[in-house]
Amino acid sequence: MDSVIDMRALLEGIDIFELSLWLSGALVILVLIGVRVAFATAFIGFLGLCLFFMQRQGFDQGLVTAMKLAGQIPHSKSTTYALSLIPTFILIGYLAYYAGLTRYLFEAAKRWVGWLPGGLGVATVFATAGFAAVSGASVATSAVFARIAIPEMLRLNYDKRFAAGVVAAGGTLASLIPPSAILVIYAIIVEQSVGKLLLAGFIPGIVSALIYGGLVVGLARFRPNLGPPVGGFTWGERFAALPGALPILLVVFIIVYSIYFGWATPTEAGALGAFVVLAMALWQGLKWGQLKGALMEAAKLTVMIFTMIWGVLIYVRFLGFARLPDVFAGWIGGLEYSPYVILLCILLVYVVLGMFMDAIGMLILTLPVTFPAIIALNGGPDVARADSAFGMTSEECAIWFGIIVVKMAELCLITPPIGLNCFVVAGVAQDSKIPISVQDVFRGATPFFGADVATVAVLIAFPGIVLWLPSLL
Repeated sequence: MDSVIDMRALLEGIDIFELSLWLSGALVILVLIGVRVAFATAFIGFLGLCLFFMQRQGFDQGLVTAMKLAGQIPHSKSTTYALSLIPTFILIGYLAYYAGLTRYLFEAAKRWVGWLPGGLGVATVFATAGFAAVSGASVATSAVFARIAIPEMLRLNYDKRFAAGVVAAGGTLASLIPPSAILVIYAIIVEQSVGKLLLAGFIPGIVSALIYGGLVVGLARFRPNLGPPVGGFTWGERFAALPGALPILLVVFIIVYSIYFGWATPTEAGALGAFVVLAMALWQGLKWGQLKGALMEAAKLTVMIFTMIWGVLIYVRFLGFARLPDVFAGWIGGLEYSPYVILLCILLVYVVLGMFMDAIGMLILTLPVTFPAIIALNGGPDVARADSAFGMTSEECAIWFGIIVVKMAELCLITPPIGLNCFVVAGVAQDSKIPISVQDVFRGATPFFGADVATVAVLIAFPGIVLWLPSLL
């Protein structure tokens, strides 16, 4: 009993800021040894809250306060209106897949660009970009086209590593092109406009797809054995393939233009897009089993994302009490280096983290610290464009950094040892009796790492690519 009573005296000598550093290090270790991000962050965050309040209120009252706060955070944040975007965006992608709309999209792309060197690879990139416009999940995009594109490429004597790498890299485009679940998560964490961020990702997503396509053509031109062109399609056959792709184009039009012109909020646009895809899927003959599968897959992915958000928000609340983000932002702002050098160092940290963590977990774990630092580096939350380090307001900086950091998060989907997209592609291929190993996929995806670096360099050098469309909203 005496030990319980003396708990406050025991904790009085602990510096909460130093404690937050130690606990953050422990969190990294937990994640690296395989503990799920949701559970690791919730545990560390709750432990930190307990120690923080026990130091001030004693053992019993501090524990009660920490438990109340940790219990309130998931409820208060899960009722956020913007979060309702996530399940609708995910559902759109799964409905489109189960309705077979993705096959029509791939066939249309094959007929139009198949004549290029590595034509089926280019078609896969453009088809994944199109599917990304109705799917908010990169993993789902990779899984879908691993079933559709890889068998077709292998049938035409494409190199299996090249084919698998194209699919794995193409799937990452779903992170940028709206509707993007990860952009919604970023907007919620940093408290920025969801609509502006979704629009901001549209042009960079197209630029990234074009760079991917150019890389495929260049590789196939210098190494023709990677993938021969596919010819023989008449103009009539090309135009005949377009109607099958129109449903997905219609959904893109509804989502992007309804947000752009203010006809609907992003949440309403997502719901409307899901309804349109459902109607088209039913018209295509969607069966009850397929509808049930789409709903179940969307529910599973949504629950996983929400659970991660809940856990990280508990951890973020502790960091707020410990003032770690403010201290780190002040330290970054005081460094006597070029803002672009500091930005580069932060992005390199994301490259390293991406080798060990999934994209969503990495962002929601780091943004509470890196985002305030970037805003401070730019000049603060109220800086004028003329006085800022990057030549943009704080809101523009938040949007610009969001697109860049999400693009960096795409790297972790194709880099070893975690590279979730690569594991998904290899798993789907093996399920389909195709002899492609995880190592084959990683090797095939390696050139696209350079393409992503080039894309990030372009977005940093020309921020107008990111900011032009949301500036018109």
